[in-house]
Amino acid sequence: MFQGTTRGRGRRWPLALFLSWLPVAAAADAIVVIDETGETLGSFSLAPGERWCLSWHHSVAGFEVNDCFVFDPPHLVLDSSHQPDFAAGLGHIAGRGVQVSDGAGGYRIESIDEPVPGNRLRLRVGSRTVDHRIEHAGGSIALSEIAPHHAVEIRLVASAP
Repeated sequence: MFQGTTRGRGRRWPLALFLSWLPVAAAADAIVVIDETGETLGSFSLAPGERWCLSWHHSVAGFEVNDCFVFDPPHLVLDSSHQPDFAAGLGHIAGRGVQVSDGAGGYRIESIDEPVPGNRLRLRVGSRTVDHRIEHAGGSIALSEIAPHHAVEIRLVASAP
């Protein structure tokens, strides 16, 4: 735990004690990334209708894949997927969204509109060459930098009503 030192006395006070005196902001809906031990690796606020994407380089073909989600309260919904090729493990499933050309030789699957079970995604993060990351309006979370070869859970945490 981070600790601060009081001036002149050398006494140490836990940061949590200091923070407990600060005003608490209202809780917001958020995406939180948690590792196998329960430690939070990253998070960002999420407004209704806001999109974010899980992106990575395909481990066999090497091209970038993007699975994009939208927050449709109270659900996290898989909205679309961009896949430049029909490589191992990828492809369109009939009745699950609409496949369209991306104009560059690949394809997008749009209007998937599939709620994520339990508002949680489990992911075994790939190496730095796979470059798993979350892209959102406020920036990105470089999963392959902070948790390569580890299991993480990406979950929607809803604010209290």
